[in-house]
Amino acid sequence: MATEKTLNDLFLDTLKDIYYAEKQILKALPKMARAAQLEEGKAGFLQHRDETQAQVERLEQVFEMIGKPARGKTCEAIQGIIAEAEEIMDEFKGTAALDAGLISSAQSVEHYEIARYGTLIAWAKQLGLKDAVPLLQATLAEEEATDKKLTRLAESSANIKGKGKAA
Repeated sequence: MATEKTLNDLFLDTLKDIYYAEKQILKALPKMARAAQLEEGKAGFLQHRDETQAQVERLEQVFEMIGKPARGKTCEAIQGIIAEAEEIMDEFKGTAALDAGLISSAQSVEHYEIARYGTLIAWAKQLGLKDAVPLLQATLAEEEATDKKLTRLAESSANIKGKGKAA
């Protein structure tokens, strides 16, 4: 008979998922920065890399609070999103649409993270992990701010540049 799974198990499972995702994002951001053509895009990806490093450290603190080793669990979702970004970098390399594609990929990452952190915050509250809540909220606020920056960058330059000449 299978053992009964609890919200604690789900919280740990999701924590491992986002930990793995953040580590993969850390590897992908420098590649995206190198591929970006807009200076503002390059700078943004590199700045978010530093932020992501701090987010990984916060997650490690949460693992510590619950007395579990900081270990990731393969996250198929983030692997798919990153694979898509790599495809865009290959297929649109050197084109006017590349930056718009990179921003779109980055926003897919942000939206995934926003969903995960929102869920973890709700569960941490439910489980009485009150010390974990501010750590998770700090990261959620950064992810939301990054998403807004990406939208501004897309609307102000990348999408316009990517439109090219009318067909």
